[in-house]
Amino acid sequence: MDSLLTEIDHIAIAVNDLDAAIAWYENVFGATVEHREVVDSDGVAEALLRVADSYVQLLTPTRDDSPVAKYLANKGEGLHHVGYRVSDCAVALEAVKAAGGRVIDEAPRPGSRGTTVAFVHPKTSFGTLIELVQDNGPAH
Repeated sequence: MDSLLTEIDHIAIAVNDLDAAIAWYENVFGATVEHREVVDSDGVAEALLRVADSYVQLLTPTRDDSPVAKYLANKGEGLHHVGYRVSDCAVALEAVKAAGGRVIDEAPRPGSRGTTVAFVHPKTSFGTLIELVQDNGPAH
């Protein structure tokens, strides 16, 4: 069977101060922001810094009830999730369900950059929150 995961899309890091985190990556590594967006549905602001064909995604909450706000309150800053690129988010999500995996999103939904995404619960993926990311071409 061919892998449903085509590459790493991003590594997401939860931070308290998005601008400070961006400045740190710029000053230390010379990394610059390629894309910045507020995702109201998830209650986060994000900045994507390109690393080869992938991204470091810096995330900060925009409201106190967002999952990232809860993560920061419980665990502090750090690695939040891994985003894997997939050709078809629905197919990959069904493969997780068929294997008995627990999902956060029952169906794929719109993500940032015009992508289609779905999250897999860390309880059945060895403690790692996984985001399945289908790239739908240039963001509109």
